[in-house]
Amino acid sequence: MATLAELRQRRLFECRLTPDRALGTLDEADAFLRDRGVLTLTQDSALPSLFAACHEEPYKRGAAGFGSWPKTKWPWGGALALRPGVLALKVHRGKVLLFDRDAARAVDPLARAALAEADKAADDGARLLRLLRTAGPSQLDDVKNELGLEAPALRKVREKLESVGAVVSRDIEIDDGKGGHKHTSELARWDQVWTKPWKANTEQALAELVLVGVRAAVLAHQDEVGKWFSWPIEWSTVSGLIAARRLMRPGPGFLAISES
Repeated sequence: MATLAELRQRRLFECRLTPDRALGTLDEADAFLRDRGVLTLTQDSALPSLFAACHEEPYKRGAAGFGSWPKTKWPWGGALALRPGVLALKVHRGKVLLFDRDAARAVDPLARAALAEADKAADDGARLLRLLRTAGPSQLDDVKNELGLEAPALRKVREKLESVGAVVSRDIEIDDGKGGHKHTSELARWDQVWTKPWKANTEQALAELVLVGVRAAVLAHQDEVGKWFSWPIEWSTVSGLIAARRLMRPGPGFLAISES
């Protein structure tokens, strides 16, 4: 079994946490995502971060939010999300996680359960889902017009549904009618984005999601694993994976993928 020190060194290498491993091209970033399975945009946990792996000065030094993103590589998150086999899901407690399609399978039972629950409600979220089911993936302006919602109200509705995978958005460019273009979003139901259901229950899906995250991070403290995703992950799920020898504990409080 690898020691804690060895796993820390492996994490530095695999998650590209040193400047000599900086991502140089968008294709390298794509390969990084395929290798890790999931990437956050900014670094906020043990999960690997796209922008941290760029090792580039911020767009605006000392700024928060978008100003802290890499000076020239800040569009890479959006560019990766448009590539085949990549899903950008806001299931990192409302923040974007980039998923390679193989890793995204773990989200499917959870997103479908959230979709079924939201479909049954008598609120604007259910109205949005009914509209998307009838009209198919729809542009934001069309959704606002059909539902009669102002932008702030629609934002609140979609943020709730996107955080649990029931709705998936993607950035698109459309003709602005003046010879140029403007950026907007297209909304779709999860079952329109992922059409091959994984026949697992939500507990199995949560366990798989834990494995996806720990594998991506190489090494993580057990206290943060339950905070990675929008869905609560109980210690019983993690301890079950340890008992099944799918996770190992290389040091007090730390988790890694089992080598057995």
